[in-house]
Amino acid sequence: MTAPSLWFERKFTFDIPVERAPTVLERLRGTPARIEERTGSLAPDVLTRRTGEHWSVQEQVGHLLDLEDLWYDRLDDFDAGGATLRPADLKNRRTHDANHNARALADLLREFRAARSRFIARLDAYPADAWSRTALHPRLQQPMRLIDHAFFVAEHDDHHMALISWLLKQS
Repeated sequence: MTAPSLWFERKFTFDIPVERAPTVLERLRGTPARIEERTGSLAPDVLTRRTGEHWSVQEQVGHLLDLEDLWYDRLDDFDAGGATLRPADLKNRRTHDANHNARALADLLREFRAARSRFIARLDAYPADAWSRTALHPRLQQPMRLIDHAFFVAEHDDHHMALISWLLKQS
């Protein structure tokens, strides 16, 4: 099996019905548990091993944590009615500079769960009509509704979960 395709090569059609918001929320809510289940019993040398140019399993987890601030802050963009969502750092400097392999996995998992809970709590509080709010995604250059943003985050989670699974098969 080859590595999952690069995230930046993905194309999206943002056409998920707003009525599917509860399903997308459950997907987002489940990511911390899936990561914990997949990584919690792994030895440190397996967690921190790099394969080629790919981040290690532990760096994949750290990257998901690193992006939680962006996902949350983009909710501010939707709330403010801005035309464009704030951009991501496409070079992922935060992850490259973080040295996640030097940290305890348990700390990364705990921090990710807390950050994701904060994101979910905010999404849970939105009234039904908020899920149709729209702003331009800066990299994709296409309109994205709040429901699409939540779906995008869930897809990003799954992309990195697939990378983790692929990395573990390389061991």
